[in-house]
Amino acid sequence: MEKKICIGKIVAAHGIKGEVKVKPHNSNPTDWNKLGELENKDASKTFLIKVVGKSLANANVRIKIKGVDTRNEAEALIGTEFYVSRDKLPELGEEEYYLQDLIGLKVCLKNPENVIGKVLRFYNFGAGDIIELKIDGQKETEMLPFTKQYVPEINIAQGYVTVSSATMIFAADDEGEDGVQG
Repeated sequence: MEKKICIGKIVAAHGIKGEVKVKPHNSNPTDWNKLGELENKDASKTFLIKVVGKSLANANVRIKIKGVDTRNEAEALIGTEFYVSRDKLPELGEEEYYLQDLIGLKVCLKNPENVIGKVLRFYNFGAGDIIELKIDGQKETEMLPFTKQYVPEINIAQGYVTVSSATMIFAADDEGEDGVQG
């Protein structure tokens, strides 16, 4: 497992004094003030940040980065992801995971013996996490809500997640002789 965890991504500049809006990848970004310096993905830059506000309209947080004092400087950082050493993060509770730790795990359909692919990545467009799966033998990927209903079991120690359904697999089974779903 990697030693760094992505905790958020700059999505916009805010105001004229160098503040940025960050989409957090954890449930409590106000704790970021205790983390010390953050890094970008390749560790070529470090950032000393202070959380200065939270959006009422969405989950974004407003951050002030030391040394970033103008809107132009803030805009140049859009897309930057913040990484922190795993050992600076709080202990996880039961059934809590760093999504990064799930990427690459085997995907099993309904039970651990029925491997159908692997976990590619996660998305969150505002309504909850989405898991993207690469299904063996398929060009397209599969996306499912990352909920207990669709992903009932996660076993990091044994390297797999189970899913309750994968529509592309069933869609292929439903095709008639003419290739039309029916």
